[in-house]
Amino acid sequence: MSLIWQTGKVIRIINETSNTRRYWIEVPDVTTFDFEPGQFVTLDLPIHEKPNKRWRSYSIASWPDGSNVFELVIVLLEGGAGTTWLFNEVKEGDTLTFRGPQGKFTLPETIDRDLFFICTGTGIAPFRSMAHHILNHNISHQNIYLIFGCRKLADSLYAKEMQELSEKVTSFQYIPTFSREVAENHNHLIRTGYVHAIYEEICRNNCGQAAGSEPATVKPAYFYLCGWKNMIDEAKQRIQALGYDRKAIHLELYG
Repeated sequence: MSLIWQTGKVIRIINETSNTRRYWIEVPDVTTFDFEPGQFVTLDLPIHEKPNKRWRSYSIASWPDGSNVFELVIVLLEGGAGTTWLFNEVKEGDTLTFRGPQGKFTLPETIDRDLFFICTGTGIAPFRSMAHHILNHNISHQNIYLIFGCRKLADSLYAKEMQELSEKVTSFQYIPTFSREVAENHNHLIRTGYVHAIYEEICRNNCGQAAGSEPATVKPAYFYLCGWKNMIDEAKQRIQALGYDRKAIHLELYG
């Protein structure tokens, strides 16, 4: 963990969706920017006189690759001072002040059970990092379910990349769902609705539990949640209702 403020250079910016951008940041003072998948950095933005009103934290969307570059994926929030400044003012070649990596939203030392990565929007960032890290290093693992929710197909983040990864690695399943998409207007295989129905369905199938019945003996799993408070609060309740202990649930709250 680094609590020292550093300077990073923005070396690349691309639009991922109409309101989401990917920023690649190089740390010139180091040869390798070391972090654990799931950690975040805090940016100090020139948007307020008080330091604690200038700070904005973002999960690292890339994975440790031995370089001194990391990636952030940031959504433009309506009325958000931090993201408005980043979108309007920051260009390639500019510098940003940051500290990190920080955070304990990281993988267990031993992945001895299924992993459920449940997220909405840019909450996919730490899970992209985790999934690539596990698979790049052939870390022993069970099934990995990346359940990603957003409103529309056009809002998807890293969709092609995640789909290709799931086709290459049978233990990794990428399952997107769209809350405001009409399935019949597109491919009939597209999932619509919210993330909750998907992990509930998988868990019940894994333990042979019928919907609405009392929890059976559950198949061991870790649940990682990343996104807005409403989604996380509901997920915690539903996962425990499936028969899982709170200790199986790890979360990173946005906003």
